[in-house]
Amino acid sequence: MENYSSELDGLFQALADPTRRAVLARLGHGSASISDLAEPFDMALPSFMKHVRFLEESGLIRTQKQGRVRTCTLERARFAMLENWLSEQRAIWEARTDRLEQLVLAKQEFLRHEQKQETGR
Repeated sequence: MENYSSELDGLFQALADPTRRAVLARLGHGSASISDLAEPFDMALPSFMKHVRFLEESGLIRTQKQGRVRTCTLERARFAMLENWLSEQRAIWEARTDRLEQLVLAKQEFLRHEQKQETGR
């Protein structure tokens, strides 16, 4: 996992911005032109293009120009990298919480046993 740590940094940076997340959500429904993607946002096209370039450089989307129209498409393989990393983190934290739960249950059982010995029941 450490081998592609810098790639993960770029992916999470790309996902940190609400505009870029909205673009990715829109592209989840299918490819779209830059003008269609930019329409819901109140920003100049050059500013919007910075978001598109950021997403493209992170590998989350690819663009293709045909005539005067540039179309964006999701690169679903990059999401697999994120999903793998998140799955690994989930497994680590689930194991830790399972161990914590076992410790708490053992402590409760110990205290119940101690209480029974003190009261004689």
